[in-house]
Amino acid sequence: MVIVMQKHATDGNIERVVEVLSTRGFDVHRSTGSDQTILGVVGNISTIDPREFEVLEGVQEVVRVSEPYKLSSEKTIVKARGVEIGGTDVVVMAGPCTIENERQLFETARRVARAGARVLRGGAYKPRTSPYAFQGMGIEGLKLLRAAGDETNMATVSEVMEISQIEGMLEYVDILQVGARNMQNYNLLAALGQTRKPILLKRGMSATIQEWLLASEYILAGGNYDVILCERGIRTFETYTRNTLDISAIPVINKLSHLPIIADPSHAVGRRDKVMPLARAIVARTAC
Repeated sequence: MVIVMQKHATDGNIERVVEVLSTRGFDVHRSTGSDQTILGVVGNISTIDPREFEVLEGVQEVVRVSEPYKLSSEKTIVKARGVEIGGTDVVVMAGPCTIENERQLFETARRVARAGARVLRGGAYKPRTSPYAFQGMGIEGLKLLRAAGDETNMATVSEVMEISQIEGMLEYVDILQVGARNMQNYNLLAALGQTRKPILLKRGMSATIQEWLLASEYILAGGNYDVILCERGIRTFETYTRNTLDISAIPVINKLSHLPIIADPSHAVGRRDKVMPLARAIVARTAC
């Protein structure tokens, strides 16, 4: 159930509603926007009449949510170092898949910044299909990423692979990325829910949209509402491209959830000459 408070509801009004809900045994997750507060109510609401709460002072509307992904239905704009994701601006995130050395990272950062990128992406811990492939620079790579982001005035995003890496990454990374292979690593998602850093959640290569949204619930239920969904292509029978970019997932997510959604054309297609056409399609679809 979602309770939408009036635009001019006081803190006292909001606290009173939260108190009533808590007394009734519900968990309440508060999301405060620029001019309005929304309360996400988690618990068994099957026997509750929404009208009981509509009469409380300051309440504008009470909506019973039938979908299992309750918390991800609240409007969200995620902010990272002054960059707003989920608003009207087109935000480009770019950078090396894996940080290999200082020269590679800084040269790439300067070029993508000149091209208009707002977020610098770089992998310090990289999951590889082969155990013999380069696995990333680790903490030293994160230090370089932070330095390059500061020099070029960009926020930073990097993938976290396990719970033990979270604490060490918080100092250097503005957005923590959960890769496709970890989308259903529920212990990791729950731990990220305890942080207060934005989380970029990539769709699993074989995950349905519902599974993807339910994965986001693990983070949201922990109290971290700054979740960005990332469509990165799904595995199909097609072999010409690396994956099949599910462009239809963007309007579907926009209807089912208010979480911001971005897309990754590079990992989706795996072919350099196809990245720009897909990027244009993503921007066009996101704007609709």
